[in-house]
Amino acid sequence: MKLSRYISILFIAVLLSAVACSKSATTKTTPLRDKYPYISAYLDKDSIKIGDRFVYTIEVERDVMQHIVFPTFDFERASEEGKEVSSVEIIRDFEPDTIKGEGRHDLIRKRYEMVIFDEGIYHLGRGQALYVDKNIVDTLFTDEENTIVVTTFRIDSTAVLRPLKPQMWPKFYFGEISGYLAIAIAVIALLALLIWLLARHLHKRGKRLRDIFKTPPPPPAHIVAIEALERLKNQKLWQNSKHKQYYSALSDILRTYIANAFSIGAMEMATDEIIEALQDERISQKSKMDLVSILRDADLVKFAKATPEAEDNELAFDKAYYFVEETKPVEVEEKEPEDTPTKNEKR
Repeated sequence: MKLSRYISILFIAVLLSAVACSKSATTKTTPLRDKYPYISAYLDKDSIKIGDRFVYTIEVERDVMQHIVFPTFDFERASEEGKEVSSVEIIRDFEPDTIKGEGRHDLIRKRYEMVIFDEGIYHLGRGQALYVDKNIVDTLFTDEENTIVVTTFRIDSTAVLRPLKPQMWPKFYFGEISGYLAIAIAVIALLALLIWLLARHLHKRGKRLRDIFKTPPPPPAHIVAIEALERLKNQKLWQNSKHKQYYSALSDILRTYIANAFSIGAMEMATDEIIEALQDERISQKSKMDLVSILRDADLVKFAKATPEAEDNELAFDKAYYFVEETKPVEVEEKEPEDTPTKNEKR
């Protein structure tokens, strides 16, 4: 009986201890700091290549009543000779992040994105932060320093370089261009046929193919003047009391005609200068008097604001028209050669 009682008591004790262990295993516990604030720092990588970016993080666990400030500090490199050279560049300085914790405690995280462009071993020093608690102002330091190794790519100069392979020339097949060649021949033949038909058509009209590319000669001066007078007549300016516009246009038409027909700068000359320049030209006295009359009347209307009668306006137009007609170059008609008598006709 006593043995069985001892066995049952032992079994119950083992059972209770197993239950206690299972509860302790399933319950999550957070390590408690001996004191707050507590600072730690770490790198996302401890070995990088030249020019690679890495992130340096500083975390501070604090009481909500404690104020934390992260000062700006320098990162230095310790060379083999013992010299300290500033070679770490901060690309981005992140704003501090606050992570809520349990109770009155939270976590503040500060991150720096950096880059190094020189090979070597860099001692980033101990992470630090400034905290204020009531009347206490102090600086926190991490327990250990953070070190990062920067390496570069090594080129193996002992590797055997293989010789370059010669350039490969693919074999040419006529079938690859036969289709394009047939199309080109057909297009050239079609263009040649069109050019031959055009040349034949022009030959029937007494022209040549190169005449197409010649610029046509300007129309004769008297034809340009007659057409301008006809347009002026159709505008009916003086009938609408626009005497100044009418005589200005009439004077410009005659000056342009004289400049083109007799090679005289009539557009920049006064009336007397035009008459003097035309003295050596073969122009009848009546035509000269009509020209003087038109230009003098035009000057009076433009500068003296004279208002001619309707008959004078029509007479001025007729004088201008006949001046152009009488002074235009005479077209010489070519005489057809007479048929030469044959031998039988002579006999």
